Amino acid sequence: MRVMVIVPAGQGSEEGALPNDELVTAMQKFNEELVKAGVWLMGEGLHSSDKGARVRFEGKKRTVIDGPFTEAKELIAGFWLWQVKSMDEAVEWLKRAPFQEGDVEIRPIYESEDFGRDIGHPDIAAKENKLKDDIAARSAR
Repeated sequence: MRVMVIVPAGQGSEEGALPNDELVTAMQKFNEELVKAGVWLMGEGLHSSDKGARVRFEGKKRTVIDGPFTEAKELIAGFWLWQVKSMDEAVEWLKRAPFQEGDVEIRPIYESEDFGRDIGHPDIAAKENKLKDDIAARSAR
């Protein structure tokens, strides 16, 4: 199963502060362990919300809202995508991360096979897999 690990923003990340060398070193070591174990699929840190935008959808109307965004508790500072056998495995990996405070969320990612029969569109999984194959082919170039 794939999961997204969502690292929330904090005051420091929203001020554009980078982590100290000790945390960077610890995080690199943790990331190396994830890669060696075959868990890591992707991971990135995000710029502060003052460099972002939101698009609000109201029917056919689209409104662009430029950052910064005031609700820091709703913001994301970074993420990982992991491949794990179970949610329990994901939790065990996350417990080893070098964070010192705060809550980090883990959520399963929908897979192509999660769609289809249950929503009455059996071709959705096939179309989704075709898109993934197209992306992989472009990445290989």
